[in-house]
Amino acid sequence: MKIKRQKQAKKSITFYKYNFRFREPFLILLDGTFCQAALKNKIQLKEQMPKYLMGDVQLCTTNCVLKELETLGNQLYGAKIILQRFQVRRCSHFKNPVPASECLLSMLEDTNPQHYFVATQDPTVTDGLKKIPGVPLLYIVLNTIVLDKPSQASLDHVRAVQLGELVTPAQQQSIRSLKEEQGIGRKDGERRGKKRKRKQSNPNPLSCLKKKKKKGLPTPPLRKAEPGERRKSRHKRRKKGDNMAAAAVINT
Repeated sequence: MKIKRQKQAKKSITFYKYNFRFREPFLILLDGTFCQAALKNKIQLKEQMPKYLMGDVQLCTTNCVLKELETLGNQLYGAKIILQRFQVRRCSHFKNPVPASECLLSMLEDTNPQHYFVATQDPTVTDGLKKIPGVPLLYIVLNTIVLDKPSQASLDHVRAVQLGELVTPAQQQSIRSLKEEQGIGRKDGERRGKKRKRKQSNPNPLSCLKKKKKKGLPTPPLRKAEPGERRKSRHKRRKKGDNMAAAAVINT
């Protein structure tokens, strides 16, 4: 059973790496319910989580989760002690804390840009996570950490990208960087780089051809010599053979 669970986890991690660009160290966002279940089942999160996910991890939580555990009192005191050892990620509710479930969902936004794994036992959070594509879900079942299969929203998102109906965040970033390099989408004064010099082009080969005489047009009349103007005479130069033949005829 353990080997089968490990193979399923590896398959899901590969899916998120390939389609949603998850990289190590994996960011694991935990709430109080998950830590309470880990404490109850004697699971050492810092030791077992990297082994199960087969990579480096960084465990973290939010200020709202800690505030909620404080209000619950001694009932979840052990979970609070565990969470205080992890990194506290900054959320937008620092001054006005909100319930932990609402805070976790807000950290993921619409596309999970920070690539969080979410570890929770709260069904309210679980239902909300399955509607967001690209969110790996961790929970504890029978003294074991389990990585859930990719949700239907994640599968539909990947299928739409493969069909060319959607553009991934990585592709959007690449398109944005290419536009900035080419100066597209900016004002004329904000364009980067110098203006490109135009290359000197060769003349049009058709314009270099000699003009052809148009057929059917009347030839212009010869110019008459004006009085007093000496007209040039054109003497045809005879060949040497022709001159000798003419002299022979005269002698006879």
